[in-house]
Parts: sequence; structure tokens; C-alpha cells
Amino acid sequence: MHTLLANSTYLLAAGAEQVTALDKFKDFVNRWSVPQFSLPLFLLLMLGAFFGYRKWTKPIIFWPMMIVFTIVYFGFIQLDESYASILQKPDNVPISMMIFLTLFFLWLGLRQAAINDQNMEIGKPLIEEDREDKVLCWPDLVYTELLAMVLCTVVLVLWSVLLKAPLESPANPAGPPNPSKAPWYFLGLQELLVYFDPWMAGVVLPGLIILGLAAMPYIDTNPKGNGYYTFKERKFAILTWMFGYLILWCVLIVFGTFLRGPNWNFFGPFQVWDPHRVDPLTNINISDIWYVVIMDSKLPESMLVREWPGMVLSAFWFFALPYLMTKIGFFGRLRHQMGFARYYLMAVLFVVMMLVPVKMVGRWTMNLKYIIAMPEINFNL
Repeated sequence: MHTLLANSTYLLAAGAEQVTALDKFKDFVNRWSVPQFSLPLFLLLMLGAFFGYRKWTKPIIFWPMMIVFTIVYFGFIQLDESYASILQKPDNVPISMMIFLTLFFLWLGLRQAAINDQNMEIGKPLIEEDREDKVLCWPDLVYTELLAMVLCTVVLVLWSVLLKAPLESPANPAGPPNPSKAPWYFLGLQELLVYFDPWMAGVVLPGLIILGLAAMPYIDTNPKGNGYYTFKERKFAILTWMFGYLILWCVLIVFGTFLRGPNWNFFGPFQVWDPHRVDPLTNINISDIWYVVIMDSKLPESMLVREWPGMVLSAFWFFALPYLMTKIGFFGRLRHQMGFARYYLMAVLFVVMMLVPVKMVGRWTMNLKYIIAMPEINFNL
């Protein structure tokens, strides 16, 4: 609520009589760019993109959409100083590149999948079956690598000449920059610090990402989709992977780069980053909800008694939920196909990943800070 009110400050400053249609549009975007609205919107867009992949991936539809998106994305540089200052920072250039490259390669993969899925339905050969399997190292591969090397060198030289290096003043412990941001590729993890304790956001979750990536070839032994593009045959695997990459990685990097300002407050893309803005926030834990709100009593002094509601919820989430999922038809078939060990490894990684958006929703809706809060032993979840 405080963020929504803050998003309207420039409209109030401008005066009601001077508000233009462009100002109203900026205010609308600022209001809906807060994470509790924009993250579900990105999720809906992702689901719509995958389930409508046969239509929008047609070149006659995709390329006009990209042209319009590019005009809007860069066009507001001329229309809004705050937007221009954020987008043109040398540190933020890679994020724009990441956005466009992600969209392009997402289209490229889904376009191939759309053609292959259609060909399989009508009995035609796959795209990969029509290609020449034999590729010579010399000259085909060497020439390709040489051209790629030359192209990358040209891009890096132009980048270094045209853009100033994002160098700042010498580090001063007495006056750290506000906001203090990690390198752009770690901003997704830094955004997770809003929702999780540092040991969870900075150690456990990245570690589980690496573990999941390493274990993926052993978890997923389904031969469908090997060597050819398809979405129809691998919906769950592709959606799970892309949810982690697009929503929990790329979108959080965009948030951390473009929309997190001084004091790590959330600003709309057309808002001035006011370092004096204060967003009051009263955090609560699961123990507060149980004892104070529901039981109308004070918190017990015993740590274990105080945190038993959170421990029960955590035990349910990590241990009972993977089993209960097998009662659902799709996961029941996965359990039968994958076997005990591979299924439960996949299920535990899956519920840990889904804990991130669940914790986000708890933060947005009731300022939930911790499910288990044990500061006495530095353990908070």
C-alpha cells in the first residue's frame, strides 16, 4: 500500500490540472510494476507464451511484436528522465541485452518445437531429420568459430569504446553506496535476501540450484525430446525449467537492476529514486500469527514451543508434500516411471523451488518474514 501511494507522488507534484495521458500511463505502469502484481503477470505471460507457442512464434507475428517492443523499450528514453537514467547506466546495459537475447532464443526454440510438434501430428519428418548429420571440423566448424570470435571481438571493442566503464569512487566503509548492489548476474540472489535469511538466499538456494543442474541428467531419463525440439512431449520438464530460469532468475535480476533503488525500496520504472523515501514495514513470523493473532496470547519463552507451528509447516512442506503429490495423477505416474529415489530427489528440489514464490506471496500479503525464527541459534527460515 505504501509503495502504491509512493508511486503516485509525481502526479501529486505535477498538479491535477497538468496531468497528461502520458503521466497517467506512467503512473499506471508504476502502480503495476510492484512485485506482487508484476511477478504474477510475468508468470501468466510465460504460461501464455508456452501454451500459445504455435501461434505467436510464427515469424509474421513474432517480428512485428519485437519491433513494437523495441520501440517502446527504447522510446521511453526520450520521454522520461528517470527511465533514461536507469536504462542508460553502463552497468545496466547487459540486462537489456539479456532481455532481448532471452526473448529471441525463447522464440527460436519454441518455433522449432512448434514445427516439430506439428510435423509429428501429421506424420512428416522432424526438422532435425532433414538436416545433414555430417559436419566437417575443417572448414565448417573452424570457419564458424573464427567468425564468431571476430564478431565477439568487434562487439567488445565497440562496447568498451562507446560506453564508459562503471567505475566508482574508492570504497569507503563510512559511506557505502545507496543502494549497494551486487554484480548484475547476482542481483536475483540479492533480491531473494528480501524474502529469506542470508544463509538461505546466499548459500542453500544457490547450492540446490547447482545440485539440481548436476542431478538433472540422472533425474530425467525420458528419451523424448533428446536431439530434437518439442514442447508437446516435455511440458512439465520444460515449464519447470523455464519457471526457474525466467521467473526466478531473469525477472528477479530485472527487479534488482531496474526497480530496486535507495534503501532497496521498490520504485516504478518512471519514478525518481528518492533516497529519503521510507516505506514502513512491520514484519511478522508464523509464531506471531499463531500465538498473537489466532490464540491472542504472548509468545512462549521456550524457542521450541514458540516455533512449533513453523516447524510443523516446514516438515509438511519438505517431507509430506512430496508424498502427497503422488496422489495427484500426473505426479503419481512420475513416481511409477522414475522410481523411489529419483522421484523423491526431483520432488524435494521441486518443492524447494516452489518455496520461493510461496514465501514471496506471504511477504506481499501479510509481511511474513520467517516461517521458523530462531535468532538464539542463528537459524531462520
